[in-house]
Amino acid sequence: MAGETFITVVGNLTADPELRYTQNGLPVANFTIASTPRTFDRQANEWKDGEALFLRASVWRDFAEHVAGSLTKGMRVVATGRLRQRSYQDREGQNRTAIELEVDEIGPSLRYATAQVTRAASSGGGGGGGQQARPQVQQEEPWATPGSAAPDAWSAPGSYGDDTPF
Repeated sequence: MAGETFITVVGNLTADPELRYTQNGLPVANFTIASTPRTFDRQANEWKDGEALFLRASVWRDFAEHVAGSLTKGMRVVATGRLRQRSYQDREGQNRTAIELEVDEIGPSLRYATAQVTRAASSGGGGGGGQQARPQVQQEEPWATPGSAAPDAWSAPGSYGDDTPF
């Protein structure tokens, strides 16, 4: 749609996606992506973190269930979607504005991980054409020390057209 603001964000999930259902039974998953820019300081000869962006995000329908069942806290993801602005009143009656990402696509970042894609069962009502997949990702963190609590495997959803060979 013309005039919408599309962005792509690379970052880590700050918590497990929270799956809930509307009164009409429609699944929605909400989560936050933390994206922190890094720059190299030549004088100190080290990498420095910039100010983190914490962006609330949401996904709907079958996509929400795939995300909630596949992604967990700390996973590095690549998400693309549309920025949405919403106004509301807080408990004290103050007017507030929130900017959130309505996710169109999300998947694991393969910079420090690998993925093996397997198809998810289609419920027929997700609007994704019935061609949805869930990659199984083997995460190897180069910064992790031996014996650390890094997860052995994780998975994330994806959507593929009919011409994707499997």
